[in-house]
Amino acid sequence: MKPIIATSRLIVRNWTDSDRALFHRINADDRVMEFFPFRRDQTASDAFLDWLREDIAERGFGFCATELKETGECIGFVGLHQTAGISSLPPGTVEIGWRLAPEFWGKGYVTEAAEAWLDFGFKTLGLEEIVSFAVWNNARSIAVMKRIGMRAVPKRDFDHPSVPDTHPHLKRHVFYRIARDEWSG
Repeated sequence: MKPIIATSRLIVRNWTDSDRALFHRINADDRVMEFFPFRRDQTASDAFLDWLREDIAERGFGFCATELKETGECIGFVGLHQTAGISSLPPGTVEIGWRLAPEFWGKGYVTEAAEAWLDFGFKTLGLEEIVSFAVWNNARSIAVMKRIGMRAVPKRDFDHPSVPDTHPHLKRHVFYRIARDEWSG
């Protein structure tokens, strides 16, 4: 499969059927999904993967499979995605997001891929701004946002409309952004 992005250690590409087991594992893992109010079973995970694959094929970007160059092993996803269903964000807002299997945490993979995605977003897609958001106490994701040069915009923090009232501790999201003229890539 043709890579969308390649870095020194990673290939970022569209999803394949061989990625289904890993994709389901990360979407059902309590550690990975700690800041989400749900877990996906195999059927829901497969449906989400199929939707992502079609979206990536249509747009040329999305929450893409990320694999290790050295082994070809899929480790999760990193990518850009058009937000939907968040009324505080204007239509066409593009977010950067990630989700890796725990055994790949702490190795700099998300930061490496995210920096390449910012470069792609600003230089290839011509975006003016890329945003990210996470549950207010998701220290790992917030640390990545800071490492890739994003800055907090507290006045744009919001309660995520997709988080049910049964999970009040997951509703509040902090908002980070970076503009094209702030990107040093």
